Amino acid sequence: MPEPVQQTDVHLPSTPSDVLWGRLPSRTDAPARTVRPGTVVSVDTVSHEGILPDQGSDPAAFFARHGVDRRDVLDDAVDIARTLTRAEADGPHVVSRPIAVDGAEPGDVVSVTVLAADRRVPYGVISNRHGRGALPGELPRAEESVSVFADVVTRDGVDLGRLPAVEGGPRVVTFPLRPFPGIVGVVPDSDERPHSVPPGPYGGNLDISLLTAGSTLHLPVFVPGAGVYVGDPHFAQGDGEVALTAMEASLRLTLRLDLVPRATALRRFGELVGPLAETAEHLVPTGLDPDLDEAVRRCVRAAITLLGARWGVEEHLAYAYLSAATDFRISQVVDLVCGSHATIRKADFAEVDPTGVDA
Repeated sequence: MPEPVQQTDVHLPSTPSDVLWGRLPSRTDAPARTVRPGTVVSVDTVSHEGILPDQGSDPAAFFARHGVDRRDVLDDAVDIARTLTRAEADGPHVVSRPIAVDGAEPGDVVSVTVLAADRRVPYGVISNRHGRGALPGELPRAEESVSVFADVVTRDGVDLGRLPAVEGGPRVVTFPLRPFPGIVGVVPDSDERPHSVPPGPYGGNLDISLLTAGSTLHLPVFVPGAGVYVGDPHFAQGDGEVALTAMEASLRLTLRLDLVPRATALRRFGELVGPLAETAEHLVPTGLDPDLDEAVRRCVRAAITLLGARWGVEEHLAYAYLSAATDFRISQVVDLVCGSHATIRKADFAEVDPTGVDA
């Protein structure tokens, strides 16, 4: 399928020289691009599904078994599988090299707004591998990993993901597409490239399904320039991502990179110690920890801090509000570090804004 064309200021492709495989960038990685705050960039992303060793390390052959014409297999995916190497202990994800935001300094916040998430291919893959997922030791039942091919179909003008027909019957399972990047992050203050799987205070593999077009991820800056990167593209994901992966498939992302100086960030968000998402309707604080219970507790604390900083809500009232009116969701339970996120309705505070900051 032809790649969508977006009007952007800067483009970063996904050739082997533009990406890392299995690791996130560190502070020693030179930026692939440097942009001014407010710049709109497009970044091509490549899914790891179809290029991994348990799938044959040959995406053209892997997808041909599912009826995909070679013209619909990205050359970038073929080149990455052919030319790049990753250690067995590394993660699976293909991640862009970092984009520096001019003037960003530690203590500031960089806001990454997803303006568009356009499909590069008409299919995706959902995989379950041994020792992974929410049910390790139970699924998959076979010796080998299970990779379920899902194609894209259009019904009544709406694009849907479609699973294979159920054996023994005509029923077909379809579901809405909600494309988003699973990995959005900034460079941590470390010389070591982090493993691509567990998320952290710098973002990374958050797998927050709300980060579709129109949403923003606010990230604390740890090194000069911030170093924004993306990867792990999805066509769809349910909160939890229980099987290990969701509908993984390559996207072209159009992003706006904004800089929030520290003083302004403190008024808007409080002391931001980790990622904070935002949609048109919700502020979405996060909590991360290997233990899901602790991840939820951290999310609650982050939400209380946010309500106090942004709207001056006293701690006991914030706690009460969150219990009465806010959903705490499971972002994912499969990335070694579990994630929880809360959805705080901005409209609930439309008449209260002592900081003078617009909701």
